Amino acid sequence: MLKSLQSDILHEAESQDLKVIVISAEGPVFSSGHDLKELTDEQGPEYHSEVFQTCSEVMMLIQNHPVPVIAMVNGLATAAGCQLVASCDIAVASDKSSFATPGVNIGLFCSTPGVALGRAVPRKVALEMLFTGEPISAQEALLHGLLSRVVPEQQLEEETMRIARKIASLSRPVVSLGKAAFYKQVCQDLRTAYHLASQAMVNNVALRDGQEGIQAFIQKRKPVWSH
Repeated sequence: MLKSLQSDILHEAESQDLKVIVISAEGPVFSSGHDLKELTDEQGPEYHSEVFQTCSEVMMLIQNHPVPVIAMVNGLATAAGCQLVASCDIAVASDKSSFATPGVNIGLFCSTPGVALGRAVPRKVALEMLFTGEPISAQEALLHGLLSRVVPEQQLEEETMRIARKIASLSRPVVSLGKAAFYKQVCQDLRTAYHLASQAMVNNVALRDGQEGIQAFIQKRKPVWSH
């Protein structure tokens, strides 16, 4: 599943026609994480290492991908499934969704999900989820910053696609540059962050679409993006 997801995310990643990716699921569970049958003594440490390494690569791939990645969540997201939601750039969920890192209950602490979770929500919220394994509701997840927005189930696809269409209507080079710059500066000290962001602005101005957007604004017309 992880390798399939990795392949799908990478599919035509460099195509200028690709503007946004939406990750969704069918059924009552968005993702319950790893298959525990793969984590028994029968496979051994080398296989287990491959499983977690692949998972980490998929999560990092989302952040490093040139276009925004949206999670559309309708149902339960636990362990690595919760990690997946936390790793996406935007996450829209139905009000029936819930989120948990329950590994501690079965003796397998959710350490790798904790990497993404601890970067998405306040530390004390992440640690309560990790230490207790208890789920939080969609509204709690929204309050703590794990989600971008929560909507009724019947409006989930419509709202997710509204956001996706808005992103798709914009300049891919500009959005791509902006996404990379955001993640590059967000973990830096303030001075370094402003240095990196200022350079990104200079590079953005130099883009063909950067100049097109500025000229269109000055001329009071709609911009025509290169991609």
